[in-house]
Amino acid sequence: MDNESTTAPDGALPDFRAPGFLRAHIRATMAFYAGRAADPSGGFFHFFRDDGSVYDRRTRHLVSSTRFVFNHAMAARHFGSEEDRELARHGLRFLHTAHRRADGGYAWVLDWHEGRAQVLDATNHCYGLAFVLLAHAHALMAGIAEARAGLDETVELMERRFWEPENGLYADEADAGWTLSPYRGQNANMHACEAMLAAHEATGEARHLQRALTLAGNVAQGLAARGGGLVWEHWRAAGPGPWQIDWDYNRGDRTNIFRPWGYQTGHLTEWAKLLLQLQARLGPEAAPAWLAATASRFFDNALAHGWDARHGGLVYGLGPDRKVCDADKYHWVQAESLAAAAWLALALGDERYWGWYERIWGYVWRHFVDHEHGAWYRILSPDNRKLSDEKSPAGKTDYHDMGACWDVLRALGELQA
Repeated sequence: MDNESTTAPDGALPDFRAPGFLRAHIRATMAFYAGRAADPSGGFFHFFRDDGSVYDRRTRHLVSSTRFVFNHAMAARHFGSEEDRELARHGLRFLHTAHRRADGGYAWVLDWHEGRAQVLDATNHCYGLAFVLLAHAHALMAGIAEARAGLDETVELMERRFWEPENGLYADEADAGWTLSPYRGQNANMHACEAMLAAHEATGEARHLQRALTLAGNVAQGLAARGGGLVWEHWRAAGPGPWQIDWDYNRGDRTNIFRPWGYQTGHLTEWAKLLLQLQARLGPEAAPAWLAATASRFFDNALAHGWDARHGGLVYGLGPDRKVCDADKYHWVQAESLAAAAWLALALGDERYWGWYERIWGYVWRHFVDHEHGAWYRILSPDNRKLSDEKSPAGKTDYHDMGACWDVLRALGELQA
């Protein structure tokens, strides 16, 4: 039965596999932002404390701007909410009128005041464009027809400015004049893979699915083979040849949330989920066998080396020796891991992964979900203490947390196209 309650009697844990629980948890998380996130002058506010109060009303980050579109588009599609459809359109309009530059790029950070945007960081990030593409794809699927032009333009821009055919991967970063930096990263390509899957779902064009497969193969097989068997985050261009691994980039810097050092447990499990979603979209006859095999290997390694047996939860990062280098607990790592566990359980028919799914959800329910104000805490200490009252700074929007619920519903066959 579809039980719409997010709680269980007598303090017991909910049925985390129940579609009703997953939908109710999405609604409860959306409620944290409802009535306080949308800025009538344009876009959304991006900085929220635990109680929902906004502590920075002016700074706008491209990642949050795009993720709010995704959140509302998904709610519009699957809850039939016209209000959410209008909020997705509101967010898309802000992308085009505030973030978008005359040359087609999108500013990374803005100061938004009295309806006017001042660019604080004009760097062009492929990671950012991947989320621009994701936002347009989901807006299109939510019935916002004008999103189609932006989808096609973003694909063309990524191709023209960042695609490196000799490596079969996207470059990472360019300055305001589109001069590429030597930095190369897997993270932008992982989210480009996610965005291409969404673009294929939205348009049915085979080229997007093929690009997703190319990206997955060149990261999960190619880079992983040269990075110790798992996906190392940081690389650099070395002339026209293959990228070179950079073992030292951001070593010792724990402040860069988009380019952390180490093997990221959450990226290993996120790749596991994406590989299985790619397999499902390709179909049983076209999907190569390495997709499922690699997904299980990435997940198993992440849990074997990254699960905190004492305090629970997955740690953030592992060094080249697979030992923990950052033991903090991040919301998105837990979210991606529980979604991956569900996809693995269903794709492989292996109950062991349902065990991990329940274990991770139980940990999240006890430590990350704010049962008073709503949404998830962003980061906890190794022993699960809150490190600040900043629940949702720029980049969060609970996109990963609600996204994990949507992903599990999809794996269960509970989402309608």
